[in-house]
Amino acid sequence: MKLGLQVSYWSWPDAPASIGPTFTRIARDAEAVGLSSLWVMDHFFQIPDIGPPESEMLEAYTTLGFAAGVTSRIELGAMVTGVTYRHPGLLAKTVTTLDVLSGGRAWLGIGAAWFEEEHRALGVPYPPVAERFERLEETLQIVGQMWDGNEEPYAGAHHHLERPLSSPQPVRRPPVLIGGGGERKTLRLVAQYADACNLFDYSGLGVLQGKFDVLARHCADIGRDPKDIEHTVHSRIALTRDGGETMPSGETSLSVAQAVDKLGALAEIGTDTVMLGMANDTDPAAYALVGELVEQAADL
Repeated sequence: MKLGLQVSYWSWPDAPASIGPTFTRIARDAEAVGLSSLWVMDHFFQIPDIGPPESEMLEAYTTLGFAAGVTSRIELGAMVTGVTYRHPGLLAKTVTTLDVLSGGRAWLGIGAAWFEEEHRALGVPYPPVAERFERLEETLQIVGQMWDGNEEPYAGAHHHLERPLSSPQPVRRPPVLIGGGGERKTLRLVAQYADACNLFDYSGLGVLQGKFDVLARHCADIGRDPKDIEHTVHSRIALTRDGGETMPSGETSLSVAQAVDKLGALAEIGTDTVMLGMANDTDPAAYALVGELVEQAADL
């Protein structure tokens, strides 16, 4: 099993001055202990589960470009970009730029978008859900066409591109991760277009197994092997030496052994990668424990 890290909280003491140095340390520590990937949320405002909208929130791809400059090996992505945030052609250029400048480390994480408040606050159109999924599929088609080097005009219901040119091409074609567990639309799009899915573990192992089974059925419908799709799960934890500590967020920390048990249960249902949302990621001591977790997870 591989482990990635998602950074979703930026309201550290002395922010905003502290954000750059703190994130630099987190990115370098994540790479040093062997995490496979580093992710940031793509939102304009902080989301309700983590804090009020007034909390600090950085623009995702500028942040990932900064992360590329302070690291050399760890893979980089937004988990996940709402399809409403950027025009498809510009999104392809943005992710390509990150890939080229990072030496082939970029991912495209994308979903149908859900946080209506931030859209309305900043004047970003927020279409009905059916249209957002139509736009998501068109975006996946456009990005794929541009990375295939196909400059033929694209004409969809919502997007029209006269010449979808992508120059330069990515160093490595960025893998596509689609976030969300909708069984009728989202997982069908995963089967058809994506290299990875991303689900949340708070729904429980039984629900996750059911989602993986639905994805397998969508793959069967189009003749694709579901093993070709990386099954990723987001899991928020806090690591401490002994576990059992109450974090400021109210979460109870896990020891490495307890975290390994949790990862093992996820591995048993077919999870390939766990994206850690670390509740104590600003604690330098936590990364020594993450390093131990990475080593033990490799055997799962």
